[in-house]
Amino acid sequence: MRFALPLLATVLLASPALAEVPKVVASIKPVHSLVASVMQGVGEPALVVKGAASPHTHALKPSDAKALADADLVFWIGPELEGFLAKPLQATAKKATAVELLEAKGVRLLDAREGGAWDDHGHGHKHDHEHGHEEANTHIWLSPTNARAMVDAIAAELTQKDPANAAAYKANAERTARRIEDLDAELKAALAPVTGKPFVVFHDAYQYFEAHYGLNGVGAITVNPERRSSAKRLSDIRAKITALGAACVFAEPQFEPALVDTIVEGTKAKKGVLDPEGADLPDGPDLYPTLMRNVAAALTGCLGS
Repeated sequence: MRFALPLLATVLLASPALAEVPKVVASIKPVHSLVASVMQGVGEPALVVKGAASPHTHALKPSDAKALADADLVFWIGPELEGFLAKPLQATAKKATAVELLEAKGVRLLDAREGGAWDDHGHGHKHDHEHGHEEANTHIWLSPTNARAMVDAIAAELTQKDPANAAAYKANAERTARRIEDLDAELKAALAPVTGKPFVVFHDAYQYFEAHYGLNGVGAITVNPERRSSAKRLSDIRAKITALGAACVFAEPQFEPALVDTIVEGTKAKKGVLDPEGADLPDGPDLYPTLMRNVAAALTGCLGS
C-alpha cells in the first residue's frame, strides 16, 4: 500500500490527457472567442487586442510581446488587418506557428470596396482564398459561413500541435459549428424585415454581414479608420444619403463619432452604433454569438424604427 500513491502519481503524469497544453495567442476578440470555444475545457488562449482597442490603431505592449514569445500557436486574420503584428510574429514569436485565418480553407473573401459611396450598391466580388487577398475585405468573421471555416482551421491546428486533446477539440468544434448554424437561422429571421433599407457605416467592416444577410449598405464614411476622411468623401456620402433616402448612419465605439454628426446634418438619416469586434463585451466563447446578435439588433433597431 505504501507504493500506491507514488504509482498513481506516475500513471497520472504519464497520461496523455495531462500532456502540456499549447500556449495559444489570438489577435482580436472575435478570433479569440472562436479559439476559446474550440479550446473550452482544455486551455485558454491569450488575447492581444483587448477591450475597446482596435487592430487598426493598436500598439504592442510588453505583456503582448511576452505572450508572443511564449506562444506555440498564434491565430490572427493576417497582416492586412493586424499590421502591427507582422514584425513581432517574425522577431518575437520565433517558436510559434502563426495561423493566418484569411487563408483558411473554406473562407470566402470579398474584394474591398472603395470610394465614398459604393456605386454598384453591391457586396463586392467573391474569390477563392488561394487566389490572393491583397485587395480583400479582412472582416471575415462577420460571415457565419466563414466563422465555421475558421473554427475548422483552428481545430485542425490545435489538433496537430496537441494530438493528446484531439477528441476534445473535435467535439468543441462540432458544438461551436452547431451553435453558429443556430445563430445564423436566428439572425436571418430577425434581419429579413430590413434587407432593402439603405444605410451608411463608419468604415467598410460589415460587407460579409451585408452579403450573407442581403442587407443594403451603400457607403462608408472612411476607407481607413486611421485617416481622416476628405471633404469630398463626406460630400459624396451626404449626397448618397439624400439620393437613396438612407435610413441610418452608423458610428463605431472605437472611433471618434463626431463625423457621423457631420454626415447626418441636414438629412433625414438617424444615427446608430455598430461594433464589429465586441469592444465592450467580455472575452470568451460567448463573445462571438453576442457580437453577431448585437450587430443585427443595432441594424434592426435603427432601420426598422
